[in-house]
Amino acid sequence: MNAPFVGETLSYAHVGTTLEVTLHRSVPGATCNEIGEQTLRELEGLVAYLASGAGGARAVLFASSVPRGFCAGADLRALYEGMVARRGAGVPPVAEVRAFLDRIHAVFDALDTTPLTTVAAVHGVVFGGGFELALTCDVIVADKTARFCFPELRLGLVPGFGGIPRLARDVGNAVVRDLLFTGRSLNAQRAHQLGLVSQLVAPGEAGHVARKVAEQAARFDAATSAAGKAFAKPLPSEWLNREKDTFCALFTSPVVEAALHKFVTSTDARPYLP
Repeated sequence: MNAPFVGETLSYAHVGTTLEVTLHRSVPGATCNEIGEQTLRELEGLVAYLASGAGGARAVLFASSVPRGFCAGADLRALYEGMVARRGAGVPPVAEVRAFLDRIHAVFDALDTTPLTTVAAVHGVVFGGGFELALTCDVIVADKTARFCFPELRLGLVPGFGGIPRLARDVGNAVVRDLLFTGRSLNAQRAHQLGLVSQLVAPGEAGHVARKVAEQAARFDAATSAAGKAFAKPLPSEWLNREKDTFCALFTSPVVEAALHKFVTSTDARPYLP
């Protein structure tokens, strides 16, 4: 196994023809692989590696080594602390938030459109930004513990990492509206029934099955696979841009700061749940 990168929040290594990316953020107070500045920087490094040829890899597999789940979404504590600090310095927070969103969208769009086949192996929590990361992948393999959720409305926001346009590409808009407006989660079985999840497997087996999917995808001509992906999975660019605009417009509301403060000060063991 060749390990081209070992970071603070994620690592990636070659296993045969597959580049395996493992999320492993371990920070005091963090819930489950939250996506903050450090994770974004390391994802940007991954995207640059993919653009350079990915060391000859033919597929990319995303998984988490954190028992609680795949990813709980954005680092809301960092978002709140930055909001408070900028307000104290008299600096409007929305410009910096927009810059972060532009960077995360650039990364997620690159993952979405890479000519390599991408597979997500998910378990447990797949919420918010973690759900959005999984939606960039061509195939999602989920074990039966996985739950998918967009809890952003309880923060006074909409998903900001491209979740709604990408989800609407995969399932009916009635499902999208249900998840968005209620904050309810889908269990893995229901996600499989809806076609969001390609394969539903026993707990602990998602990584094994996802590797088989990646190996199978690597058997075909690379240029043909890339052309098929570009045809079958168009990027909803205009809708993604409108999502960023909507997120930034909502971010200026006092409702958001109050909701983030409540989240940060919560003593609940799982404050990310609606």
